[in-house]
Amino acid sequence: MTSRNRLFLLPLLALILAACSKSPAQKEAAEQAAAQSASRPTIVFMTDFGTANDAVSICKAVIIGIAPDARIMDITHQVTPYQIDEASRFLFDVTPYYPAGTVFLVVVDPGVGTSRKAVIAKSRKGQFFVLPDNGLVTPVLDRDGLATAREITNQAWMIEAPLSSTFHGRDIFSPAAAHLASGWDFNLVGPEVSQLVRLTPKVSITSEKGIEGDIIGLDDPYGSLITDIPGDEFKKLGYSLGDKLRIEINKKPVILPYVKTFMDVPVGDSLLYIDSRGRVGIANNEGNYSKKFGVTPPGTIFIPRKGTPIKGK
Repeated sequence: MTSRNRLFLLPLLALILAACSKSPAQKEAAEQAAAQSASRPTIVFMTDFGTANDAVSICKAVIIGIAPDARIMDITHQVTPYQIDEASRFLFDVTPYYPAGTVFLVVVDPGVGTSRKAVIAKSRKGQFFVLPDNGLVTPVLDRDGLATAREITNQAWMIEAPLSSTFHGRDIFSPAAAHLASGWDFNLVGPEVSQLVRLTPKVSITSEKGIEGDIIGLDDPYGSLITDIPGDEFKKLGYSLGDKLRIEINKKPVILPYVKTFMDVPVGDSLLYIDSRGRVGIANNEGNYSKKFGVTPPGTIFIPRKGTPIKGK
């Protein structure tokens, strides 16, 4: 063995021997640390506050002051201001990837300071939702089921200061989420709510002529159009990958190829595809469809059945 190889192997052997020589106490401590990390409460946070001010940081400071071990994860703080429908869609898409016991803290609250309730809802999946009672959680509970819901009225669950009439994200929702994550008894937060406010989201309509739907959002920063047309409903129209469709966007005819992914068309060309959430999407390969064609939500889309002329629909 050369001296160079010996110089390389000796430190490696030392590391292996050190790893193998851990005492039972050291191994137990490492296992306990791993278990504690895995059991840390998770708060998943979403607002329409944006990032140009200190509101999100203040809410997180309130949480950490109450539940220092909480792991705070963000969905987004760039929800279009006041857009409950948009926040509801984000929440619906994200929740399946988190386990039971997760606390979702959502503050999109155009009714702050009014008679609307501040609530905690628990789904049958075992997830908790701390948010205003404005319908935001409706799609999630329609899918997962509602176990119970309670109004946040117990002052002990709120901030230890006079409540503001315009910043319940700091004063009510963040401390309530933190107390819940730290193990406080959910039944003590306030009285049970028998009926939550329901959101009535727009849904596409399928007829013998085709599907009428809405443009409900943008997949930013790419500017792709998100629609409310389920991919499974679209597939009933008879199209195959590679077909060119003559559809209407905001009542204007548009011809688009139906493809699987962006690079199935040349760079700069537009396409129709089924997005990662299972909805019909409209995109521009390596471009921004919304900016290129001046299309922003809300808007309308009509897709005819294959072989059906778009005129006279």
